[in-house]
Amino acid sequence: MTGRALHEITKWDVDALIDFIKGVAEDARCKGMVVGASGGLDSAVTAKLCADAVGAENVLNIFMPSAVTPAADHIATEKLSGLWETDHEVIDVQPAIDAFAGMLDAGEPLEKGNISARCRMLILYNRAKKLNYLVAGTTNRSEYMMGYFTKFGDGASDLSPIIGLYKTQVRQVAEIIGVPKEIIKKIPTAGLWEGQTDEGEMGITYHDLDIILNGITLGLPDDEIAKDVRTGISKISEIRSRAAETEHKRKASCRPDTRFNGLFSDKE
Repeated sequence: MTGRALHEITKWDVDALIDFIKGVAEDARCKGMVVGASGGLDSAVTAKLCADAVGAENVLNIFMPSAVTPAADHIATEKLSGLWETDHEVIDVQPAIDAFAGMLDAGEPLEKGNISARCRMLILYNRAKKLNYLVAGTTNRSEYMMGYFTKFGDGASDLSPIIGLYKTQVRQVAEIIGVPKEIIKKIPTAGLWEGQTDEGEMGITYHDLDIILNGITLGLPDDEIAKDVRTGISKISEIRSRAAETEHKRKASCRPDTRFNGLFSDKE
């Protein structure tokens, strides 16, 4: 894969991410950052980058457990906040999930999962507004390209520091900035329902997914990508299709309907 391998993250890249966060904060004249803490890799990396950019005392990690959240995640978020000396808050999101699920007659796990993600984002923006902070998103490039996020849920943010990094690269950042090994090796999960894991739901490991997505980004044909990842062409086609089908989730707004052309005028 010489010349086509994923970019190896360096200290220079990490410094550039920190400078980016710092620049956004200065431009917005905000006091700090709010991060939705899950006890997983992405939120840990995001929180540490924010702490290095704006100061740990200006970062609020909010852990928002539901009925299916493992107790270990609570311990992990508290430990990380203590390690980096950031503020830490715990808000039980289950009452809000139950209220919306009852109102909307939502019974399917995926439906409840989306409600859960949107309730959490409501909490993050509420806290950010009160503190004059920005909401730092935790979505990585692998998830973003696959549409593996809830629209206006975990996909919402004021800035997304790691959205340009594949999951493989996020792990490299974690190594450089000192995220504990147990977090780096932890099985990725969105924690939206019991037993849910990212790789299980997507049907592919992040290692293979990142190689495929990188190949698609570089414009390589499916047969070449298949050789790099050592899988069938059908899997490459499947990933390509899923990325295309979720394009609507990556668009900020719809194109205006041409029927409205000329409806508005600058004339008095």
